Amino acid sequence: MALKDRMQFPLPLRAACSLLGWFCLYKWFCHRYRHRNLEWSCRLVTLTHGILATCLSAYIGFIDGPWPLSHPGLPNTTLQVHGLCLSLGYFIFDLCWCVYFQTEGALMLAHHLVSIVGIAASLALGESAADVNAVIFGSEITNPLLQARWFLKELGRYHTFTGDLVDFLFVVLFTGVRIGVGAWLMYCELASPRPRWFIKLGGVLMYAVSWLFMVSICRFARRKSISKYQAWRSRRSRQLGLKTNGHLKSH
Repeated sequence: MALKDRMQFPLPLRAACSLLGWFCLYKWFCHRYRHRNLEWSCRLVTLTHGILATCLSAYIGFIDGPWPLSHPGLPNTTLQVHGLCLSLGYFIFDLCWCVYFQTEGALMLAHHLVSIVGIAASLALGESAADVNAVIFGSEITNPLLQARWFLKELGRYHTFTGDLVDFLFVVLFTGVRIGVGAWLMYCELASPRPRWFIKLGGVLMYAVSWLFMVSICRFARRKSISKYQAWRSRRSRQLGLKTNGHLKSH
């Protein structure tokens, strides 16, 4: 066991390797899609992380264990550490990219900062990775849909049935997982005596950020619903007008 521990890379080195890996993937995307803008490549990196992090965190939480809702604050497992290092490198990369190119607002930057601090704290303490992994799952499960929405806009295919379906699934998943399941997870975290107080504080901050996102999503959903309803009424009026005009002509 001691030999195994000595053979493992230190956590900062693993996080640095993860950061380098995401940066190299970004540069490859830039080379592969050099006819596109830089945000295209960054969004592809974000999409890749969203898919990988969702699948890995789901496997860790639902299959490998422990279950975060009943066992928060337990010592980290090897697989949990790998998953956290993978996401830590990505969040550092994406935060630096967003700050350098000034593409995101304060809320998204705060989300990344809280994520980085929470993951780093769990890795440094050697505990609560199950809790943080559950938060990553809830945060990243909607990410592929968010990126799909952006790519559809870039390709001029957003105002189609596919765009409407992506928006609907995003709102449903965000509300059900990040707000609904997130509230359950936060309750279990706060009720358990095992997690440290600053881990609990990080969970509350992440849930507060989710609610701030939810406010923006509700405004967007309201605007889009009204727009769709008005477009439907306009089409309906034109159809009724054509039928009426036909009757008038025959008279």
